[in-house]
Amino acid sequence: MILFPTTLRPWRLAGATVALLLAAGCATVPAPEPNVALPTPSTTVALPGTAASTAPAATDDARGAADAGAAALPRARFDRHADAPRSDLWQRVRDGYAMEDVDNELVRKWEQWYARDPAYVQRMTARGGRYLFHIVEEVQRRGMPAELALLPFIESAFNPQAMSRASASGMWQFMPATGQDFELRQNLFRDDRRDVLASTRAALDYLQRLHGLFDDWHLALAAYNWGQGNVARAIERNRRAGQPTNYDALRMPQETRDYVPKLQAVKNIVRQPEAFALALQPLENHPFFLSVPIERDIDVGLAVELAGMSLDEFQQLNPQMNKPVILAAGTPQVLLPYDNANRFVRELAAYTRPLASWTAWVAPKTLKPADAARLIGMSEGELRETNRIPQGMLVQAGSTLLVPRDAQTDADVAEHIADHARLVLSPEARPLRTVSFKAGRRGDSVAAVAQRYRVTRAQVAEWNGVSPQASFKAGQKIVLKLEPAPSRQARVARKQDVPATRLAVKPAVGKKASVAAKPMPAQRAQAGGGAAPGKARTAAR
Repeated sequence: MILFPTTLRPWRLAGATVALLLAAGCATVPAPEPNVALPTPSTTVALPGTAASTAPAATDDARGAADAGAAALPRARFDRHADAPRSDLWQRVRDGYAMEDVDNELVRKWEQWYARDPAYVQRMTARGGRYLFHIVEEVQRRGMPAELALLPFIESAFNPQAMSRASASGMWQFMPATGQDFELRQNLFRDDRRDVLASTRAALDYLQRLHGLFDDWHLALAAYNWGQGNVARAIERNRRAGQPTNYDALRMPQETRDYVPKLQAVKNIVRQPEAFALALQPLENHPFFLSVPIERDIDVGLAVELAGMSLDEFQQLNPQMNKPVILAAGTPQVLLPYDNANRFVRELAAYTRPLASWTAWVAPKTLKPADAARLIGMSEGELRETNRIPQGMLVQAGSTLLVPRDAQTDADVAEHIADHARLVLSPEARPLRTVSFKAGRRGDSVAAVAQRYRVTRAQVAEWNGVSPQASFKAGQKIVLKLEPAPSRQARVARKQDVPATRLAVKPAVGKKASVAAKPMPAQRAQAGGGAAPGKARTAAR
């Protein structure tokens, strides 16, 4: 698979520099007070203690506030009162439609599917309102059709924490391998497939690459869902048969066949919601969140407290965190709503106690959890609970463990650990059981015994003090050391021809199946979430 250039990561600001960098978003909550201008992508706000030379150029008002030692609020080019005709984000999306429309029975099916549940559409658009402005900004900055910004509606119902049964994750539903190809880190501390900014960048990179390969947005979308190799083979199959090679003519799975019509149905609903007796959540055409630099490791709980928001609200904008600590070397910014971002910066500047109560510890060799706990200086129970280590497992050499940070530790976790941390566990070898029996009336050879019990001749010879070529006389005692007998659960599972431990199913090569938007009526009573027509799915409602 072709690799794209590494993502341009936000820079680490020198020293104690703290600045609010605009990232993106869309407003679904009350906007800032009218006298507070909103930030734009080019705006950087200097805050207390920031050296003038370390921040990009700001407005004269912002420079004056910084020189005065007070927090400066951003000034915006966009004035939502003076520029009312452009204040509706939905209209901005409609105006940017550029893909050829599809009009068939599949589109009608999906229009009806959404129209049957107005409450669901309302929840989905409200959830998407946090992210849609940023996505529209990025889509239009790249000159792509604006309807691509609606794709997370059908991939994940705009749930950045969605996880499919095939292990596709995030609102853009990246499979692990595809995420790695597009520089989305997946390690002990974070999963960038759930990162709002990183996953959006990667998804648009991927879609642009697919459009470059097929020169057709419908085929690019089919490849995003089904895999570019599968689409290329389907095109070649039709070409050899002298058949058309457009989206409608290709033979493909039903989910992929539904994919473009489903997006078209969402386009039609956004274009004219009243035609389907639906009402869209009003979305204003300005950012919902700001990007706030993180210069030191900080506990998630403390960041939430300083920002003055709930953990759930924080996780909706920062769903990539896997652990209760944010590592500055791997996550150099967090996303916060406008007012919370300003509060966070003010509170952080006044906070004098340690920011992080957790750090990382790398196992120097393969260890039992009890031995690792003793080296770290914590109880085995706490180590197991914190790192979710089950009984009977060893911590492999080079594994990273989350451990308490003592008062003497001032250094933050290094970048190579923040980016590549893994916890690798292996089963602890159980002691062998000794079995003895007597050779039969005709005797037995070492080779025959070894084959019968699936051990080596050298082992049988060692256990019995003979050579590998020897034979046992009739009635002679034979000693073996074998693996412990399987548990009753394992025996029952083997008898029923099912694995004792459920293993993950390896997904097919290529892009994964997307996570659906809402459950079908027949499944609501069972699980409260589920399948779109023709495909069982997992999605948040």
